[in-house]
Amino acid sequence: MSLVRVHNFSVSLDGFGTGEGQSRDAPFGHAGERLHEWMFATRWWHETIGRPGGTGGLDDALARRFAPDIGAEIMGAGKFGPPGWHEDPEWKGWWGPDPPFRTPVFVLTHHRRPPIGMRGGTTFHFLDAPPAEALGTAREAAGGRDVRVGGGPTVVRDFLAAGLVDRMHVVVVPILLGRGVRLWDGLEGLERDHEVETVSSPSGVTHVTFTRAGP
Repeated sequence: MSLVRVHNFSVSLDGFGTGEGQSRDAPFGHAGERLHEWMFATRWWHETIGRPGGTGGLDDALARRFAPDIGAEIMGAGKFGPPGWHEDPEWKGWWGPDPPFRTPVFVLTHHRRPPIGMRGGTTFHFLDAPPAEALGTAREAAGGRDVRVGGGPTVVRDFLAAGLVDRMHVVVVPILLGRGVRLWDGLEGLERDHEVETVSSPSGVTHVTFTRAGP
């Protein structure tokens, strides 16, 4: 069966995956871009946005695992847009006409709307479904390839709590946010069901990988 994966998910030292006060101008609230500066510096990211430059090394190598063998993504409403996006029929996400996903994307929301086809192979579908049901729909669309759970922290937490994530790459960024949405709440003992590996990067972040243990 295809795997369920989380990639390049950044959290602060105090466990926040996004800041407080998300808006159209501040997708991560008061955190700004601080959670993702490590990624924005990589050669992979520069290639993704069509700009020369960027750094190689560990951060780049791990960031590149984002796309291979992924056939669909699941994301939460807060990753797709700011509060109230469902009231704007023209809102099509943060990423412009050519989003980086290149697969079907299933947005978990109570506000259903028709699918939105974008350039590059991304189609946004809108589901009001619990994690297991959403995963079944995404797996069918993925055609045997893996499904990525893209965030935000509430969605990743829900899939972890349901025991549905096979592999997770979390990047611990050495900042303190103090407020926002935490990833780890309610997941006490998660490490007992996973093999956990950590590696520190010269950029200052720590890459933590969780691989669900076999039976």
